[in-house]
Amino acid sequence: MSSPRILVGVIGAPHGVRGEMRIKPFTEEPLALKKYGPLESEDGRKTFTVTAARMQGDMIVAKVDGVTDRDQAASLTNLRLYVPRERLPAPKDGEFYYSDLIGLRAEDEAGALIGTVRGVENFGAGDLLEIAREGGDTAHVPFTDEFVPSVDIAGGKLVIAPGNLFDAAEKLDEDPA
Repeated sequence: MSSPRILVGVIGAPHGVRGEMRIKPFTEEPLALKKYGPLESEDGRKTFTVTAARMQGDMIVAKVDGVTDRDQAASLTNLRLYVPRERLPAPKDGEFYYSDLIGLRAEDEAGALIGTVRGVENFGAGDLLEIAREGGDTAHVPFTDEFVPSVDIAGGKLVIAPGNLFDAAEKLDEDPA
């Protein structure tokens, strides 16, 4: 069985006329994309080798092997780039790959089920866990030590405290002012 793949970036607009392109990185060290070896398309059918990279603001300006002009670079706009998990460094203590969090059981401090982690988002103010609750509702919880004091990847769960945060939200939904 193949290794799970991790989304590491998405190709943006071309940069210049010689085939360079912007890449929005999703890695802690953006220029590390070049070290991970060939990057893969979402379907895994195409690979891309970054031969040169530099930062420009929050984007990487990259040269990719085989892409020699602006039109070729433009044809790759919005392509999501993946790398097999085994090529990435192990996360440090207290750090996690988003893909490791998705699917974890979210429990309160007493062990009662709150829901399941459906996604991780960052809208600019920090990471938020998207929790899918039974019945289809979702809620976002800040992914901080205060709100998520315990993450057990091997055990398949994390703890959300205060767990009654969800009860308060339900009361607001039921009794609008």
